[in-house]
Amino acid sequence: MTDQIPLFIEDLDEAIRATIQALGGFKKVGQMVKPDMSMDAAARWLMDCCNHDRPNKFALSELQLIAKLGRQAGCHAIATQICRDAGYSDPVPVEPEDEQAALRREYVEAVKAMAVMTKRMERAGMLGVTP
Repeated sequence: MTDQIPLFIEDLDEAIRATIQALGGFKKVGQMVKPDMSMDAAARWLMDCCNHDRPNKFALSELQLIAKLGRQAGCHAIATQICRDAGYSDPVPVEPEDEQAALRREYVEAVKAMAVMTKRMERAGMLGVTP
């Protein structure tokens, strides 16, 4: 993270600004959210979205992207503020599954699928018959 997240965040707007700062600032994040714009234009757009007096507002997908990028950088300010505002406990980030856990899950699913296929083949009279 580039900057330290404030200890106390009072509202969602402040959480968004803290996340943007943690990700490297308005120019960097603006370019990630609006890659079709120039860096300066994207930064201005992002600053406008964070200013109640300006008409630009985030689309839900843009806010989700900023929150997701923040999570990847270890900043959970947006998710935490949304949960607190709605009366939920603070979120607990889930670490990505490691490859072994994913392989185990896929193996178990494949074994179950094979068992189902075997039963269907037995009902169809296909097992024990050579073509």
